[in-house]
Amino acid sequence: MLLRPIVWTPEGTIRFLDQRLLPGREVWVECRDFHSLLSAIRDMAVRGAPALGIASAMGLALGARDLPEDDRERFEAGFFCLVEALKQTRPTARNLFWAVERMSALVREERHLSLPRLKERLQEEAQALAEEDLKANQALGEWGQSLLPQRARVLTHCNAGALATGGHGTALGVIRSAWKAGKEILVYVTETRPLLQGSRLTAWELAREGIPLLLITDSMAGYFMARGEIDLVLVGADRIAANGDTANKIGTYTLAVLAYTHGIPFYVAAPLSTFDPERKDGSEIPIEHRDEEEVKSLGGQQLAPEGVKAANPAFDVTPSAYISAFITERGILHSPFPEAIAEALGGPSRDVERPQSQRKGAASGEWTEGPPGGVPPAYLGETGPPDSRPGRIPGKGEDPGGGSPMSHRPGGATGSASA
Repeated sequence: MLLRPIVWTPEGTIRFLDQRLLPGREVWVECRDFHSLLSAIRDMAVRGAPALGIASAMGLALGARDLPEDDRERFEAGFFCLVEALKQTRPTARNLFWAVERMSALVREERHLSLPRLKERLQEEAQALAEEDLKANQALGEWGQSLLPQRARVLTHCNAGALATGGHGTALGVIRSAWKAGKEILVYVTETRPLLQGSRLTAWELAREGIPLLLITDSMAGYFMARGEIDLVLVGADRIAANGDTANKIGTYTLAVLAYTHGIPFYVAAPLSTFDPERKDGSEIPIEHRDEEEVKSLGGQQLAPEGVKAANPAFDVTPSAYISAFITERGILHSPFPEAIAEALGGPSRDVERPQSQRKGAASGEWTEGPPGGVPPAYLGETGPPDSRPGRIPGKGEDPGGGSPMSHRPGGATGSASA
């Protein structure tokens, strides 16, 4: 059964699954006003970049109902105050900003509408955004599952599933699509400290659908990679810069470096709404820092001595040179990423069912529409067996492989999982 973690109800309220209480309790909360929704976002009852975009759009539609209907200037002033309040909640999540920009544009561009009708349009737009996100996730799931071998051991981090989106999921959406296609999947789930989104949320999603999983601590990833037990790493994203540098849950960068060292493909699954063409690289992505108590305690239990200080950046940035490919609703993006991303954001929609013979730019490194012959390489344009030698850190000293930023990447996950 499709899980939709946040919906607009026929009664005109927002209903969401409180993710703070999972996996112990499944509690649905009904929001009737903007400020309760704002608190839910800030406190991570609703989380995940695409889901935050949906929640923000719905929150603006909800908040707009309480604004004046007889004074456009007062209406717009109040509306843009709501927008600014949302922008202060989760600064790294690109989809949140993308959604409020879309809703703001509607208010600016449809001044010819009466205010009662404009309020209706805001509700319609928020619901449309949620449906678009679901379809995008389902499409990228189909693209991504083509990269997985028939038997795959996949490591994922944090939660990039239905709970983090409008439904289906990004990284978990790929896994879901592969599972439904009959592929044999084993998912290695990192617990994801400090808030345990992996053990609480990702494991919950996979278990309820019967998809095999193995829960590991964050620090076990290198152990399993070194033993040859991971075929590929698959993660979501909170914001992707124009050059492909990717902000995701803290610890993602570590996994990318480990994957590179062990010759394991590292894929990022995200809808195009997560890409931020205004940020030229990762240095321009804002990183959210959360309360240190999230690190120092767990479930009310103190984990550190009194007076100890703790750092708590919620995200880190993975340089694009560590990323094998991006999986989007319009296709799979390969290096060189700046060109591929620019084309994907500005180009026409791609049909998931389009024949592979119509792929574009496989050899040139442009974004393509599926792997040739069903072979799932880390990126197109390189042939031959995977290069198993450890690589040097991209950007430090000489280019490990020469040529394009991705020329040093190891080959694809063409092997099968062992029994």
